[in-house]
Amino acid sequence: MRTVAIIQARMGSSRLPGKVLLEIAGKPMLGHVIERTRHARTLDAVIVATTVDSSDDAVAAFCAALDVPCLRGSVQDVLDRYYRAAKLHHAEVVVRITADCPLIDPALVDEAVTTLVEGGFDFVANRLPPPFSRSYPIGLDVEVCTLAALERAWREADQAFQREHVMPYLYEGVTLSSVHPALSTGVSPRGFSIAQLRNPIDYGRMRWTVDTPKDLDFVRQIYARLGERSDFSWLDVLELLQREPQLTAINSNVRHKKMTDVDERP
Repeated sequence: MRTVAIIQARMGSSRLPGKVLLEIAGKPMLGHVIERTRHARTLDAVIVATTVDSSDDAVAAFCAALDVPCLRGSVQDVLDRYYRAAKLHHAEVVVRITADCPLIDPALVDEAVTTLVEGGFDFVANRLPPPFSRSYPIGLDVEVCTLAALERAWREADQAFQREHVMPYLYEGVTLSSVHPALSTGVSPRGFSIAQLRNPIDYGRMRWTVDTPKDLDFVRQIYARLGERSDFSWLDVLELLQREPQLTAINSNVRHKKMTDVDERP
């Protein structure tokens, strides 16, 4: 099955404008996300989906310089952006990555894709946003779905948060039951077969994403220590934080967004 990772990226962050091209260890954050995602062995293509807003001309130019395919679409209807990008690149399996996750781990991408394909699921993730639970640090987020599931969400989802956050229509209201310590499954009220990957030890309160200046400072500190290796894993980051626990205090008080939060800007 042709598997395409789509990285959503835009300059218009409400809490940290221009964050996707801010420098981390000498490279724009989006560059790190693209490079690390490309290490995933299950992917046939990695593309970027940005917006038609003029502020995102810089994102499109950066992708062109790296020879990374870039589709431009709606600012707020990110689901439409994803669906059009997936169709254009003939995806059968769609992987959602966000450009504010510069510590994304390709091994976790591979695990999610393999679980979906081998298990016959409609949607697999290693996290679900509040009010659901998570066991991997915030910032290692991977969501995977079939094109058929994405297409149905694209046709039927009518709430702003469903369009902005791309895949809530698939898993809203699902009750998950543990199959084993690393996997929970269930069927959503809309009939989608859902699986959530879990880490046996709960690190879900750790915050490794970039949405505020404090988050950026945190990730820069990580790269200052590990960045000489482009292939460091999330377990390498965890080991570093266990050696230097004071680093986790940098952004520990930043509030994480909920599934129903939407950008109210015009």
